[in-house]
Amino acid sequence: MIEKREPKRRADAERSRTLILEAAVRLLSERPGAGMSTIAKEAGVTRQTVYAHFASRDELLTATVDHITGQAKAAFDAAHLDDGPATDALLRLLDIGWRFFRKSPILHHVGAFAGPSDRSRAVPLNTRLLTLIRRGQQAGEFEPAASPQWLVTAIIALGNAAGDEVRTDRMTVPEAQQVLRHSVLRLVSSQPASDAERR
Repeated sequence: MIEKREPKRRADAERSRTLILEAAVRLLSERPGAGMSTIAKEAGVTRQTVYAHFASRDELLTATVDHITGQAKAAFDAAHLDDGPATDALLRLLDIGWRFFRKSPILHHVGAFAGPSDRSRAVPLNTRLLTLIRRGQQAGEFEPAASPQWLVTAIIALGNAAGDEVRTDRMTVPEAQQVLRHSVLRLVSSQPASDAERR
């Protein structure tokens, strides 16, 4: 009997943990200061249940970031960034970043929006971007003279800037998304700028 109860308990615990993390994602996007009790209410569990999974709010925040990062990694896998022209793959990568920015703008750690304090979590995604840049350079799509690592750093900086414009209400997400796509393509392009663009 005990053996039968254990799998059910583990499944119930995993479900409640997922409910808490999804609630944290929703709340922290709109209310960054939301506390454990508020998150518990949003998740439909007791405060004690939240503390059974996460010893502190900081631990819950870290788990929430990891939860979103895991979802982002899965989205990057599904985007098949190694297939097709590198330029198209780069645009798919940027679009995924915006998808997760829309989902949780307070957790601006995903993809091209990785901040300095989130560098350790951003490494796998930045590695994918680096691989993509190198592929584009080898194919002649991207500027061959620029350091791939520098291009990655510059793209991340542009992503952070675009995210900041949205967070401070100076741009809408569609506006910032369009500007970022244009700026990144100009940055990596192997084609020289036209006279009109130079002016």
